[in-house]
Amino acid sequence: MTIYLDVIWALNFLFDTLLLYLTAIILKRKVQSYRLILGGLIGSFIILLSITPINAYSGHPFTKLFFSFLMILTTFGYKRFRYFLSGVFTLYLVTFLAGGALIGVHYFIQFDLDLASNVALGSIKGFGDPISWLFVLIGFPIAWHFSRMNFERMEVTKIQYEKMVDVTVTLGSTIMKVKGLIDNGNQLYDPISKMPVMFVSLRNFKDVPEEIMKLATEGERIILGEEELEQDLDFVLRIIPYKVVGREHQLIIAVKPDEILIECEEEILLVEKGLVSFTIQELSSDGAFQCIVHPKMLTGSKSKGTTKVS
Repeated sequence: MTIYLDVIWALNFLFDTLLLYLTAIILKRKVQSYRLILGGLIGSFIILLSITPINAYSGHPFTKLFFSFLMILTTFGYKRFRYFLSGVFTLYLVTFLAGGALIGVHYFIQFDLDLASNVALGSIKGFGDPISWLFVLIGFPIAWHFSRMNFERMEVTKIQYEKMVDVTVTLGSTIMKVKGLIDNGNQLYDPISKMPVMFVSLRNFKDVPEEIMKLATEGERIILGEEELEQDLDFVLRIIPYKVVGREHQLIIAVKPDEILIECEEEILLVEKGLVSFTIQELSSDGAFQCIVHPKMLTGSKSKGTTKVS
């Protein structure tokens, strides 16, 4: 049986290069193309060792670990030990993730292992099972692509989670407890009082007073005088000008609640100066948060203790 070592080596080189590229993306490291190619060449060199007199050592775990060290050093260089170690761990994580995805999909679609082996037996000429090779060649880029997407999604989720706070808004007899996202892009202030404005979605709230719901659903009509509110409201309305992409000179209604509490890192902050604008729109597509918190509300607030809001 003829074994085409050059084909096996080329496939291994391609895989190692793609794994290093995915590692660079996850670690947010800029790397030059020639370094990626050199790293892939070093990783694929272990295949060539299998036909040398030291082939018994080529498959040893310490040999593989040594080559992975060389791949990371060649691709990313050495700045400090922690920098180097994170590269090694991420490379193995990416390898296990992509390899596990391929194995899982392979066994998921394989309906008869014995039959497939017997049918492919006559086609084996050093390349291995042509069906399996085709699956790897097509499946690995797909697994690599989805692995990259999942890592990016995990990173976004992590960033959002680190900026999440618990918010309690008290407006008369109405108390609303929501999950808030601290958005540095929210720079909306009341031009007169200079109070920061937060947004609260009422989309999934139940038993919201009618007058508060009107602020979210009929805001524009109220500003134009086409819709009226009760005269004995226990809160003051503010009309705030703001801009959005593609539209300028927009107006929204905001109110000064009786109390705004923000629980951040085991500390409860009392927002003394802050406005709330209600909306019926869903602020998070996955329901992760219902409020967009102005970052100024955290810096301009005083601590009210360390007891969590219940």
